[in-house]
Amino acid sequence: MFKLLKYALYDILKSRFAIIYTVFLALVAISIYQVSDDLSKVSLSLMNIMILFIPLIAAVFATTHFYNNLEFIELMLAQPVKRIHVFLSQLLAVVIMLSSSILLGFGLPMLLWGADSSLLTLLGVGVVLSSVFAGFAFLASVLTRDKAKAIGISLALWIYFSLVYDGLVLYVIYSFADYPLEKTTLALVMLNPVDLGRILMLMQLDISALMGYTGAFFQQFFSSGSGILIATGMLLIWMLAPNFLALRIFKKRDF
Repeated sequence: MFKLLKYALYDILKSRFAIIYTVFLALVAISIYQVSDDLSKVSLSLMNIMILFIPLIAAVFATTHFYNNLEFIELMLAQPVKRIHVFLSQLLAVVIMLSSSILLGFGLPMLLWGADSSLLTLLGVGVVLSSVFAGFAFLASVLTRDKAKAIGISLALWIYFSLVYDGLVLYVIYSFADYPLEKTTLALVMLNPVDLGRILMLMQLDISALMGYTGAFFQQFFSSGSGILIATGMLLIWMLAPNFLALRIFKKRDF
């Protein structure tokens, strides 16, 4: 298992994508720090960039990595190696690389220019979203042998969770504006890892008053111990569920 993981990490580092990705994130963070000294504004700007691009990069890179290493995966499966070890080594290598790039790319500028709780939350949300969409990408990859189709599925999931879902939620809120929708809205937020990460960060910025009564309800919920526990549990489910499904299909798939 560890030898396979070591080889997968080495293969990713050899492609230099990890270095390019880390430098890109660092340049983005440094540029935003240079524009504003207000940590709240820095956090909000980084959040808007992270919510949009990090899931996209995770989805595309994870799918591409799986197919680029498909011959190696098939070779390992022909050896007396457990399928779960082959799958987890590739998945963990991708997650470790993406998470390390975020922690270094955003984290180093934070050490130099300062950080508050919202910026630390941003790092955690970035790691979670990378893991979630890497899982989606591996799930799409084990469902089909067509690389283009798998990338299409990964992009479709990114578009749905990052763009389309918000429109559906706004439509529901607008259509039932005369009814109390705080709990319904909270449930809808829990069903989208991107929205859940965004709300967790916004609650750290003390701007819930701008969101009206719903914002006050969210602030009360996410500031309680049970609310934090539920939100953490949902994020954990989002991290594990696609990977678990992908692993089950991978075990049964005939390569």
